[in-house]
Amino acid sequence: MAQIIDGKAVSAQIKDELKQKVAAMKAEGTQVTLAVIQVGNDPASSVYVGNKKKACEYIGIRSLAYELPEETSQEELLDLIAELNGRKDVNGILVQLPLPGHIDEDMVIGAIHPKKDVDGFHPQSVGALCIGQPGFVSCTPAGIIQLLKRSGIEITGKECVVIGRSNIVGKPMALLLLRENGTVTVAHSRTRDLKEVTKRADILVVAVGKPKMVTREYVKEGAVVIDVGIHRMEGKKLCGDVDYDSVAPVCSAITPVPGGVGPMTIAMLMNNCVESVALQAK
Repeated sequence: MAQIIDGKAVSAQIKDELKQKVAAMKAEGTQVTLAVIQVGNDPASSVYVGNKKKACEYIGIRSLAYELPEETSQEELLDLIAELNGRKDVNGILVQLPLPGHIDEDMVIGAIHPKKDVDGFHPQSVGALCIGQPGFVSCTPAGIIQLLKRSGIEITGKECVVIGRSNIVGKPMALLLLRENGTVTVAHSRTRDLKEVTKRADILVVAVGKPKMVTREYVKEGAVVIDVGIHRMEGKKLCGDVDYDSVAPVCSAITPVPGGVGPMTIAMLMNNCVESVALQAK
């Protein structure tokens, strides 16, 4: 029977550790502050922002909410980011994506100061990860590394395959697995003989964005399977990129959807907020 990797339990553990850290920092006179900017009222974005605020409240991080109307101009948004960059009482800045079509996301991400880029999306943060320098790491991949480590799964020397090459998950995931001494292959929609490639994996990370695409034919017996996808099917049921029912019987460990990778993203965002204080002090 596969070990079910419980993201809710691991994220709760991380949040409790951060809560103690933040309390100790407060006792020494340091307040951690996260500024969250949302443009427009996309329902999914509103849910994510609400969850981030709740996590801040639980851990003891002060959150500043900037809820801007849909028609906010790019210039107005960049002005707000510039103001927050200059504020010494703001440690982290997060702009909730996606942004309305008239705003250039790359320009907005690049405008956030790298030392306040708690999402880990800034080109400087990604570059630092590439060459092993300190900096923020994209929250979902960082959360997956914590899930593996805290579930007793060894990465060193393992054959790791990542399906997906996005800037937010696929690429940083591959770099983090390399940093942990995994042997890494990045596969994607154009990979030939995809099933043959994924069947080599001791650790298979699936971030492809297609519901239930990965079935048992993609998975080596005894592999660890990490499902990054989340989709709402008919009847409002959630599923991932992995066909859980067919894959769970053949693997040694698997993340469920929901309750696997999802909760880790916010836990690692909170971790980045707390780390930002030390980074900014240097």
